Amino acid sequence: MDLSCKYLGLQLKNPVIIGASALTSSISNLQTIEKMGAGAVVLKSIFEEQIKFETEKLINSDEPNIKSWQNAFQGIVNKKEFYYDEAYDYLTNYAKEHTLKQYLTLISETKKTIKIPIIASIHCNTQYDWQYFAKRIQDAGADAIELNVYLLPSSFDKNSAETEQVYFDIVNEVKKFISIPFSLKIGYYFSSLANTALKLSESGIAGLTLFNRSYNPDIDINILETSSSNMYSTEYEYIHSLRWVALLSGKLKCDIAASTGIHNYETIIKQLLAGADAVQMVSVFYKHNFEILPKMLENIANWMNLHNFNSIDSFKGLLSQKNVQNPATYERVQFIKLYSNIV
Repeated sequence: MDLSCKYLGLQLKNPVIIGASALTSSISNLQTIEKMGAGAVVLKSIFEEQIKFETEKLINSDEPNIKSWQNAFQGIVNKKEFYYDEAYDYLTNYAKEHTLKQYLTLISETKKTIKIPIIASIHCNTQYDWQYFAKRIQDAGADAIELNVYLLPSSFDKNSAETEQVYFDIVNEVKKFISIPFSLKIGYYFSSLANTALKLSESGIAGLTLFNRSYNPDIDINILETSSSNMYSTEYEYIHSLRWVALLSGKLKCDIAASTGIHNYETIIKQLLAGADAVQMVSVFYKHNFEILPKMLENIANWMNLHNFNSIDSFKGLLSQKNVQNPATYERVQFIKLYSNIV
């Protein structure tokens, strides 16, 4: 059985991608991931807020090396104020490089150690200095970049168009400075998700990942305080992305990866039938370990053999909206439509 596929223009030996998490932040884990048969891996994310915070912290630190830079910077300002911007940029870039160093080292060392495609991950919410960061990540050896953009539309001062424009601004900024493929991982808080996804697919991205899983607050009624909800997905959450993978498959100008709630081989197959080019899995490996992956891949191959499919492409998208006998199935959202079989 041929489980190979293409995602973001990269050749994968199978469509299972290990998503970004703490599990993908060490060389030893990454070696295990490759050994267990994953098609690709997304490295642990670096956060835009983290870069900003660490950069500011470093600029104002008492570390001897930084202190000498601060003194030199102040000396320049005292002598020639018109050099301020140039000197500050130099100091800021030094701090950024210091902050990024660990992540860039992870990329370069991983590239030397494993052969499966490596996708770097950046959590971002603005157009923040991508000419610097995206290019540095590319130069470190990443095969692709996943931009994880999650903007909760909670502002009463912004309309939907203003919020959605941020996604396009980030994409337009990134594509100026890198040549490797990059994807966008998004949530489902859009006033018109299908239309926005289509426009994003035309903006220069190579893929869309549906969907990122947000942190959700909860309330503890015993101590009367806010608390955090379960950080891991359940095996039932795949339904959220399954509908939209099926609706968008064959209609976008980029690849689609399904994410969240994918815990077993059956769900992997469902997402592929719906039209996903690849799937991302994380939570199941926290609950178990990477050793369960070979059996999943074996079960996919057995299922393909049972149904006489020789390759992933031979059944990918077979049950997407545009290929099923009753396309309205994926648009039913109310019980009355389901039970009465009307739309």
